[in-house]
Order: sequence, then C-alpha cells, then structure tokens
Amino acid sequence: MAGTTTKTKSTQTKLRDKVMDQHDIPLLGNFYTKAEVDAMVAEAVEEARRIDEASMAQHNREATIISMILGFTCLALFVDGLLRILGIIPPFMHLDVNIIERVADRVEMDVMHKIRQVPLERIFRR
Repeated sequence: MAGTTTKTKSTQTKLRDKVMDQHDIPLLGNFYTKAEVDAMVAEAVEEARRIDEASMAQHNREATIISMILGFTCLALFVDGLLRILGIIPPFMHLDVNIIERVADRVEMDVMHKIRQVPLERIFRR
C-alpha cells in the first residue's frame, strides 16, 4: 500500500501568515535587528526633512508673493493720497483733501504779518 502523506502547514504557521498578510507586524522569528530599525528611522527622518523643506519653500514663496501684493497696494494707496493732498490728482467723490492752498494762505498771512511788524530801517541796516 502506497501511502502518500501530504505535508500541511501547522495551525500556528497558518495564523502567522494570515496576520502577516493583513498587517506588517513581525511575529516570532521575524523581528527587525537594531541596524534595520536604525536604517528605517533614519530613512523616516530624512523623508520628514525633505517634506519639511519642501513645505517651507512653498510657504516662503507664497508669503513673498502675498507680501509683494500687500506692499504694492499700500504704496499705491499712499502715493494716491499724497498726490490728492498736494492737489495733483483731482478730488475723489467730491472729498477735497487738498491742503496746499490752505497752507499757502496761512503761511502768507503769518509771514506778511511778521514782515509788517519789522521796520524797514532795521532790515537795511544789517
């Protein structure tokens, strides 16, 4: 009688293979060595550094663009207001902020008043 014996995996081996297929968890006999763990940690740290550098570069680029837009807008509004105060640009919505005429009138009045107070002989003696 020719008997054939089939080698089957033990229940523990089947369970271990089933767990290994579902999860990447080492079971008995399949542990990582210290060198392998150190290599995996170093690789993970390097990947985190690359991701951090890439995200910081992207953040810096976007922050620079936003700062340029805000700076240009503030400068444009400042120049617009300055030119309106100086009377170079006409009033906007009938809001007249031109102060040059008022300053000129006031200075002229003050200066003319001071000049009238000083006698002419005193000016020419010097």
